[in-house]
Amino acid sequence: MSIIITHPGVSAQKIDKSDFKKEGYLQEYIHKNPESIPVYEIEEDKILFVVAREFRTDSGSIDALAIDKDGDLYVIETKLFRNSDKRTVVAQALDYGASLWRHYDFATLKSRFDDEINKKFSLSFEDKISEFFNIEEEEIMIILEKMKYNLQNGIIKYVILMDKIDERLKDLIIYINQNSQFDIYAVQMEYYKFEKYEIMIPKLFGVEVKKNTGSQSKD
Repeated sequence: MSIIITHPGVSAQKIDKSDFKKEGYLQEYIHKNPESIPVYEIEEDKILFVVAREFRTDSGSIDALAIDKDGDLYVIETKLFRNSDKRTVVAQALDYGASLWRHYDFATLKSRFDDEINKKFSLSFEDKISEFFNIEEEEIMIILEKMKYNLQNGIIKYVILMDKIDERLKDLIIYINQNSQFDIYAVQMEYYKFEKYEIMIPKLFGVEVKKNTGSQSKD
């Protein structure tokens, strides 16, 4: 796919899609620009705060771990389409979520979040989410309680972020969403370069009507 760029009074210029050289660049981009993950298509005004990159679990490191203003937890996995193991990315993300649910209590997770935020911003986790979401202390406590509930009950959302999403992965995500309690979304991030600018066009897949299913606590 190409896009057309024009300046007033200048002929249009066709810009072809560029390739991400490394997955790390895509990870860094969403860490610095969380609004590029279009969760606002799930719910208006929703935005993610990426708390940590390469967040360690017993199953490996989560590419990015994020929260939203409702206290929902998001495991974000990035994968370039050319990688041979791209078909395992859903299982990999679920494995990380299971490890997070089984091996972290909320106090430990909160402590890790405090450490991450303090290293990057010299703020506490509470102060940073207050600043990021522009909320007061009472709303912060609601977010923390919801995060605790979600972790205890394994209610974790998943975002699979790739430069290209094929039809098999779309079908798999729709199937899982319709037949389980999981919420899994795929984001196809198209990347273009024009002069000194980088242009990202995100496309979200997996926003489907789901059955109501129960959840099981680890306690």
